[in-house]
Amino acid sequence: MENTNTLMRVAENPAIDRIAEPLSKAVRGAYESAGPIGQQTKNALHGVWLGHPLHPVFTDLPIGAWTTALALDAASNGDAGMRRAATFAMGVGLTGALGAAVTGLTDWSETDGQSRRAGLVHGLLNITATALFTTAFALRKRDSHEGGRTCAWAGYAIALGAAYLGGDLVYGQRVGVTHADAELPEEFTPIAASTALADNSMIRARTGNADVLLVRQRGRVCALVHACAHFGGPLSEGTLKDGSVVCPWHGSEFALEDGRVLNGPATQSQPCLEARERDGQIEVRALGSSH
Repeated sequence: MENTNTLMRVAENPAIDRIAEPLSKAVRGAYESAGPIGQQTKNALHGVWLGHPLHPVFTDLPIGAWTTALALDAASNGDAGMRRAATFAMGVGLTGALGAAVTGLTDWSETDGQSRRAGLVHGLLNITATALFTTAFALRKRDSHEGGRTCAWAGYAIALGAAYLGGDLVYGQRVGVTHADAELPEEFTPIAASTALADNSMIRARTGNADVLLVRQRGRVCALVHACAHFGGPLSEGTLKDGSVVCPWHGSEFALEDGRVLNGPATQSQPCLEARERDGQIEVRALGSSH
């Protein structure tokens, strides 16, 4: 418990921002400099095509493979075949670690504050663990199994610490989890006067406990949950484009018609509402309601 508390205190240190901020800008700048191809690559690495972040898909590979490697090594009792299998499992883990690093760095570049600090420490720990397993893999290939075993166990302990921070990022700080939760009305409910929403404009309105983005384009009213699914950014303060809205915080772009993600870092669609105009009022209800 003391070790985990120490790890969290390190991750909360504001001094980390001196490294995190320029690195984050550099990563985003690299994608931006590549133009449309860079944006498509970034979307793919975020997991837009998958409907949720791609990074967790890769994180299971190194931990699982390295656990298998250590278990095989412990049970080998000098058996050459089991040792080769353990070495092979380490190599599989290293391949997965590369995928986890690239996708994780891409996701991390679109965070800020405490999440960005903790994410940087999480990444540095994983780099250290991967370096130790790379060394272990190379030593074992040269039949230096004792040195390889030492490096592998050290790397595994560090990887577990990194995994603890990763869990806090997801479950404690909700990185990669939708922030567009809202309690939406089941029946059509007036939310704003029709005159409050000019053509080609957007406003923030409220019904019950839910904030809603209202947009009028070409005479048609569209409604989305106001808080961006990625990190809760205020969509009404973003950029309205032809048929889409761009979040002001991290640039996630959603289609007005159905809330689908056009550009990440968001990977989950923005919840939509049905909208209509009646008696000079804009009314909304949860999509699919039949009351």
